[in-house]
Amino acid sequence: MASIRTGGFGLNYWKLWIASVVSNLGDGIAMVAYPWLASAVTRNPLHIAAVAVITRLPWLLFTLPAGVITDRVDRKRLIVWMDVGRFAVTLAVAAGVLAIQSDLSSPQQIADANAVPPPSATLILVLIYVSAALLGTAEVFRDNAAQTLMPAVVKTDQLEKANGRLWGAEMTMNSFVGPPLAGILIALAFALPFVIDAVSFALAAALVFTITGRFEPKDRAEVGDQAPSFLDDLKEGVAWLWGHDLFRPMAIALGVLNGTWMMSAATYVLFAQEILELDATAFGLLGTGAAVGGIIGSVVAGRVIGALGQSRTLFVSIIVIGVGLGASGLTSSFWIFWLFGAVTTGFGTVWNVITVSLRQSLIPDHLLGRVNSVYRFFGWGMMPIGSLVGGLLVAVAEPALGREWSLRLPFFVGGILGLALFAYALPNLNSSRIDAAKELANAR
Repeated sequence: MASIRTGGFGLNYWKLWIASVVSNLGDGIAMVAYPWLASAVTRNPLHIAAVAVITRLPWLLFTLPAGVITDRVDRKRLIVWMDVGRFAVTLAVAAGVLAIQSDLSSPQQIADANAVPPPSATLILVLIYVSAALLGTAEVFRDNAAQTLMPAVVKTDQLEKANGRLWGAEMTMNSFVGPPLAGILIALAFALPFVIDAVSFALAAALVFTITGRFEPKDRAEVGDQAPSFLDDLKEGVAWLWGHDLFRPMAIALGVLNGTWMMSAATYVLFAQEILELDATAFGLLGTGAAVGGIIGSVVAGRVIGALGQSRTLFVSIIVIGVGLGASGLTSSFWIFWLFGAVTTGFGTVWNVITVSLRQSLIPDHLLGRVNSVYRFFGWGMMPIGSLVGGLLVAVAEPALGREWSLRLPFFVGGILGLALFAYALPNLNSSRIDAAKELANAR
């Protein structure tokens, strides 16, 4: 694939970088706006968790076919069309919220677990659920294509550095700038954060559209009429990952990490409102802890990996994330929770730098979309399941433990499961497995 690589990473990389920064600003705003909107109309943990379940369910349902499509079409155009779709859906949400925002409670009035829902509660929840499903589906196709685009705009030996810089910028927008801004925007008007989110998708689509070069999978055009069927393509991607001694356990490990994290994230907004006693602005600021950790993690990832090696760094990340998640459920302090968020996200970012760069450099280009999607099927497909389990834990435990400890429970269970993952990772993600995977890729 041709691309411009003059001046460091090159113009194409920086267009992709800016597009990611812009769209992640919108994502950071949405990260606060959607759950806060849901909490304005219901205090039921299952209804709140349903937002997370529906948003992540497409990763379980559509990730595998998305990979086949990514390996059959122009990847840049796929990203553009998905962002255009997300723009249209989010703009419709903004219009819907604007029409009914007079029914919504102010951000300072919705922390009561026994609050009476507004008259339009059912309509608002339907709006949230439908938009969550559509946006989640577009995200599956968009993000899978975006990860396959990176090797086309930077050299292989630049992938870790390029990914680190990209994720550092994304984390800044997604967790440091977007959420606090959302809190301010919600205080001004409930519809405003959704308008800004929609604009971010439109700008991102325009920027990616201007990236130059060919972004169809390598060797695809040479196949011609002998191209395999959709199902054959899908089977090839599944078989390749499942037969790989490194990426199979790595995908399973990611699934456990994401599932345990989503247990607590599903009812996170209720925990913040009722345990930490935060309003919308403070709730947005709480996410800056993750941003600080993510930025530091992206900056120091190369040095940490160089000092410990890739396998040891993965092991340390698993332990820190498990301990941090469990300990987060014990606190009622904004700043302690903020600190745990910084530490766990920092190590999560380092994990991503290693694992994504390994996939981008070791998976053959003509298989990258499919194998990446199978990897994400295991890694991200656990997120809706974790969300559902988290909501059920709170709902089932509340009669016996009370509201406060039922909201803390998902953190404890997630932390314990995360630490148990270390026993699985130790023989499967060690340095010998990584070295063998690199030797196999070099031999092709």
